[in-house]
Amino acid sequence: MLNTDDQTFEVRYSLDGQVIAMAIDHELNSLLIGITEIKDSAFQITLPQDLISAENNEYVVLVNQIEVDYNVSKQGDTVTLSFFVPADSEEIEIIGTQVIPEFPLGVLLIFATTIVVVTLVTKMNKFRIR
Repeated sequence: MLNTDDQTFEVRYSLDGQVIAMAIDHELNSLLIGITEIKDSAFQITLPQDLISAENNEYVVLVNQIEVDYNVSKQGDTVTLSFFVPADSEEIEIIGTQVIPEFPLGVLLIFATTIVVVTLVTKMNKFRIR
């Protein structure tokens, strides 16, 4: 499970080693995965598309900041990426075109509505004072 921005996502993976951390980088539209005790292995990760997605399923996958080839398959609302991770790797980064929004859309709509209402009330009060 990955907890981010008050939401929880189920992220399934298999790896000959340990995943020590996962985090979303909103600025880079990426999922960062810290790994340790890695032996040469295939890494398979299943991600909800609500968490991270890419146009035409064209992700960029970096292992220790080196781009690697991957296989992708889509089933329903999830995407599974499979790729090779060499021994002693420390970081995986999966870059998409969109990650979970930093603020849920509902919060942004409420915020925008509040600004409009405050602006209108302020302008109406200016006309009444004169």
